[in-house]
Amino acid sequence: MAHDKAYQRANYPLMAYNYRVTIDGTSMSFSEVSGLNREYQTVTYRHGLSYWEGEEITKFRYDTYVSITMKRGTVRGVTFLYDWLEKKAKSAMDVSLCDETGTPVLGWHIAKAIAVKLEAPTFDAKSTDVSIETLEVKAAGISIKDLS
Repeated sequence: MAHDKAYQRANYPLMAYNYRVTIDGTSMSFSEVSGLNREYQTVTYRHGLSYWEGEEITKFRYDTYVSITMKRGTVRGVTFLYDWLEKKAKSAMDVSLCDETGTPVLGWHIAKAIAVKLEAPTFDAKSTDVSIETLEVKAAGISIKDLS
């Protein structure tokens, strides 16, 4: 039984290839973004009332920096990534998952993103592959927003 477009739009998963990355208000194209997750560091300790309340208490809520890897084709004259790596400053970053019309539906806002590594493409005279740069970013303060 086939479903109509409205049902599919409301109930089917979004396609992972339709996304947008914005760094400090500049929209960038990347072929791949991986490692985007939100996690907390936990601390487990024993306390003075352990005989009463149990042996251990686990507390968490420490933001940790996670590594995000982004890949993009090398484009002549586009130096935004090089400039960002050189300025060594925290930047705001947004990754938005879009629907079939290109409208952002779900977004990950990164409050503190720091470019830490820019890897040059692999140079191989026998290959006809596109040259791909790899940028590693340390990120903290990740929040997830429903944009629909």
